[in-house]
Amino acid sequence: MKKNFLSLLLIFNVFFLSAQTKSPKHEFRAVWVATVANIDWPSKPGLSSKEQKKEITAILDLHQTLGMNTIILQIRPAADAFYPSELEPWSRYLSGTPGKAPDPFYDPLEFWIEECHKRGMELHAWLNPFRVAQNVNEPLAGNHIAFQHPGWILKYGERLYFDPGLPETREFVVKVVKDIVMRYDVDAIHFDDYFYPYPLQESFPDSVSFSLFNRGFFIENKADWRRENVDILIKMLNDTIKSIKPWVKFGISPFGVWRNIADDPAGSNTKAGATNYDHLYADVIKWQKKGWIDYLLPQLYWQIGHPLVDFELLSNWWKNHSYKRGMYIGHAPYKMDKSSSIKEWTTSAEIPKQIKLLRLIPEIEGSAFFSSKHFKRDLFGFKDSLKMNLYQNPAIIPSMNWLDGIPPQSLQKIKKSGKKVKWGIAETELEMDKPNQFVIYLNEVGTQFDPENGKLIHKIISNKKFKFVKINKKKRKYEVRVSVLDRLNNESELSKPVFIKL
Repeated sequence: MKKNFLSLLLIFNVFFLSAQTKSPKHEFRAVWVATVANIDWPSKPGLSSKEQKKEITAILDLHQTLGMNTIILQIRPAADAFYPSELEPWSRYLSGTPGKAPDPFYDPLEFWIEECHKRGMELHAWLNPFRVAQNVNEPLAGNHIAFQHPGWILKYGERLYFDPGLPETREFVVKVVKDIVMRYDVDAIHFDDYFYPYPLQESFPDSVSFSLFNRGFFIENKADWRRENVDILIKMLNDTIKSIKPWVKFGISPFGVWRNIADDPAGSNTKAGATNYDHLYADVIKWQKKGWIDYLLPQLYWQIGHPLVDFELLSNWWKNHSYKRGMYIGHAPYKMDKSSSIKEWTTSAEIPKQIKLLRLIPEIEGSAFFSSKHFKRDLFGFKDSLKMNLYQNPAIIPSMNWLDGIPPQSLQKIKKSGKKVKWGIAETELEMDKPNQFVIYLNEVGTQFDPENGKLIHKIISNKKFKFVKINKKKRKYEVRVSVLDRLNNESELSKPVFIKL
């Protein structure tokens, strides 16, 4: 009996390890690029346009080598813009002066989009809906919305915010997002955890908007009124985005705890000091369930086994609230520090453990990392773990069949000449079906070709041609197949194989 048990245990361990190390064919792999306070980019205000562009390409090249396929770029940190806008002024984090355009002029958002798409990466445009100024004393551009509509603005602590209780502020945020979606080829609109601000000792000063626009709520239900204010905004945004470009996704990256179980039996068995529902007035689970958003990306910035907010416990809680929509998890490489008082963050092992754990949960389809600048420092082996193991092969971003589940047409023809391969595509007027990226599969002849094996994905590119480089000292024969991805990452049938020696 004992021998049989040990045999079963061994089989289970082998299965467990193989499942952990399997390279997924479809996986969201993102990094946040924060611009507020010059956290990630630009490295400081006042850089020349050439220097800013150089930093952009360096950031993207780094993350491409690490296997990332999505950049979440903050383009509106505080009622300002990292793109030319008639609604809001240029961000001071670009030039050091609010309202000042890049000199010589270029459009940073457009440049980021072009460079991402060149590398087969998506760009998710990250906005903060209600934040107006990081500090009440910071200079604002003369055309700032705070001067045009001072009645929309509230001071809370040392910061300025739009009043979410006013219909005008919600309509203005929608107008800003509409402008971006209409003018730019963004792949998604992204909000983080900041809706109503994290609470201070004083109360949020929205008594005037409550008295004017309470919609029948009583004062004892003011928290419900606040949540409904944010609900209204989220639904308006999704309706607007999809009416303009139905392929543009809308994602939210909330704080890692919706509610504690002490406050709601449906909450997680955690003891978080703040929660989305009770303190930020963001009922993110409702939005996911009702289909107002396309993905949730909760920020689980804690270690496995944390006594109050355990990463593993929370991952399993969030998986039960995917509602057949996108669900990804945010990680905290910013916490990695050999001098940390928390032992899990003193080595490179914690986040790889988290990624492997998530790969065992089918409802969770990938990860994002906060934030970009931490990949420039020594993470004592974590980057190598991504590059050489976990993210060794490119991955297709998960599709979203509630937006579009129809695959594009496959390649019309594929030809090779030496180490070069090129192909033709079928023309279509349907935007959702247009070829967006191409997946190149490479498989050594004599081994089984399995199109579901992520390890066979060699590259994901935007060009209709590719040149291979030598792989082995002694040439071996490979079969090459190529598929088409549309805007929402639906994949066509694979091409017929061509054969190449590398």
